[in-house]
This record gives sequence, structure tokens and C-alpha cells, in this order.
Amino acid sequence: MATDITIADDMWDGDEQAVVTNWFASDGAAVTKDMLLAEIMVAKIQYEVRAPADGVLAIASKVDDVVSKGDVIGRIG
Repeated sequence: MATDITIADDMWDGDEQAVVTNWFASDGAAVTKDMLLAEIMVAKIQYEVRAPADGVLAIASKVDDVVSKGDVIGRIG
């Protein structure tokens, strides 16, 4: 069963959109729960996105993609 990697609604204040600035794991890589996977930037502030589960990463949002709260940026299967 796949687990979505979702931008949390409470990650930052306001309704601004974010930009994916970095992925620390490659598409298809084995990842572990709580591993740092990506960084996103909102209003010049970097936020970390960590793995919600163990498994194999499938990236949905590439570096420089614009994302919003609630968006799925990847999956772990």
C-alpha cells in the first residue's frame, strides 16, 4: 500500500504557495520513516519534508515545481 507524501496544512502560516527546492533522495530510492526527503521554500524560508513511512520513493513534484498545502509531492510504496 502506498503512502502519500503530502504538504501539511499547518507547515506554514498563510496561503502562500511553496517551491520544491531540493530532493535528498532519488526517484526509486529506498527510504526510511522520518528520513529527510525534500525541502520546500515559502517566502524565503526553507521547510523540511520527511518520509512518513519506510519504502520506495516515487517523486511526483520535481525541483522548482510550485506546490500548495495539501498537495501530494510523492509517494512511498
